Amino acid sequence: MRFLLVDAFPMVRAALTGLIEQHFAGARVQGVDTVDAARSALAASLPRLVLLDLRVEGGFELLQQLRRDHLMLPVVVISGSDEAEDALHALEAGAVGYVPERSDLDTLVQALQLVLAGGTYVPPLKPRVDEAPASAIPALPDWAGLPLTPRQKDVLHLLTQGLSNKLIARELGVSVDTVKDHVAAVLKALGVNSRTQAVVAAQKVRG
Repeated sequence: MRFLLVDAFPMVRAALTGLIEQHFAGARVQGVDTVDAARSALAASLPRLVLLDLRVEGGFELLQQLRRDHLMLPVVVISGSDEAEDALHALEAGAVGYVPERSDLDTLVQALQLVLAGGTYVPPLKPRVDEAPASAIPALPDWAGLPLTPRQKDVLHLLTQGLSNKLIARELGVSVDTVKDHVAAVLKALGVNSRTQAVVAAQKVRG
């Protein structure tokens, strides 16, 4: 199982490589420090997962390219920000995992395991309040006030854990089609258009 690690800092690449190889049997990590090197590596052979630091010059454009050209290739973003707006921006651009640098190593391992299992990882996040007055930030309803059935709230909870529809179905003992119906109801209740947006919105609602 090959990982592509895109990070400009040699010490960070070395630390993450050691961590991945320690926790993922048979893992091989290819570390690169530029977007051009990452594109060359991707052209030679697609990895199982890409770990990307968006501070690499052109990193966000690479994330968008990966979504466009390799939709099924999971990308986990490493970020210096833990603000909800930044996470949502990365998720909408194609990431399926978002790990702030402040996270401990166990959290990173769990995030990678979840993404490799088909899920989405989003940590607890904080809203950005420095660019708009509080009155301009729309208030989100409490979960108790959402027009959801108890089972749909179970689905919402599992969505916030990053589980895929298949894993949610297994957890709840229902069909994948039933989960899809519940997810649609959750998206409508939260006023969002995708499950990644739902995860971030749900964090704010509970928050």
